[in-house]
Amino acid sequence: MERRLEQHSGREALLDPDPIQGAGSRRWRGRADLPPPGHLVNLVVAHISDVHFGGRLDLPQVGVLEAFLPTLTPAVIVVSGDITLRARHGEFQAALRFMESIGRIAPTHLVPGNHDTQWWRSPLGILGTRVLHSKYRRYFGEDLTPVLELDDLVIAGMLSANGLSPGSLTWNPNDCTVKGNLPASEVRRVRQRFAGVPPHKARLAVLHHNVLPGVVSHRWGLSRPRAAQRALDTLGADIVLCGHDHTEGAGVLPGGTVVSTSGTHSVRTRGGLPSAFNLIRMTETQ
Repeated sequence: MERRLEQHSGREALLDPDPIQGAGSRRWRGRADLPPPGHLVNLVVAHISDVHFGGRLDLPQVGVLEAFLPTLTPAVIVVSGDITLRARHGEFQAALRFMESIGRIAPTHLVPGNHDTQWWRSPLGILGTRVLHSKYRRYFGEDLTPVLELDDLVIAGMLSANGLSPGSLTWNPNDCTVKGNLPASEVRRVRQRFAGVPPHKARLAVLHHNVLPGVVSHRWGLSRPRAAQRALDTLGADIVLCGHDHTEGAGVLPGGTVVSTSGTHSVRTRGGLPSAFNLIRMTETQ
């Protein structure tokens, strides 16, 4: 049996047969939605990101999302970070209620984003790293990089939101507290976890920062993006899920790993585009 992946933007027709060209991929590799129509869909993953409970929340969008998700019968709902805007208690409380609501639809998987990180409590790690996510841990538990295992897939979280850290620094001052970084320890941990996964299970890695340049902003989410791409290609993941850029997309890393970048459900979209999320449909074919 061969696993296949199919991706469509939340605002596209779900049976759109047009291929999505993999960003930066070679011509012979290049499609991020792989199977043709008509294949049996074994597993549906809803991928949302950057909801931003707080001043930028698009509340009508969230209401529609909560009503729409059950119609898709997802096996799991992945939220790739930035569940809050300013990492405030009220925002986390509202985010927790949201996660509990969608958790009644399907199992959920969540990792923190840079907006969920209290970077000002320990810039450059001078007071340690634990305080950076103290509020997040209070509401969503100690594990910042959860692993969720279901019958047909394993989802492993990766922490790219490390505040103002040495690894996130660039020469651009505007990148401070915004850029993410992917420590080698995160890559080793997930690679080892995936190495023990049975062959019939799909492997999904989740981090917050976009690993491909935004289609509107043309900005990378990670401080050393090419090195991060090479590292992600070694994970053994079938697909990498991320967000951060507020524009949805799909692509393929140079080594062939498929990437899903989800949009936002805040009012801060890019280029006048509507809010969107990604739907990943996994099929098995002979």
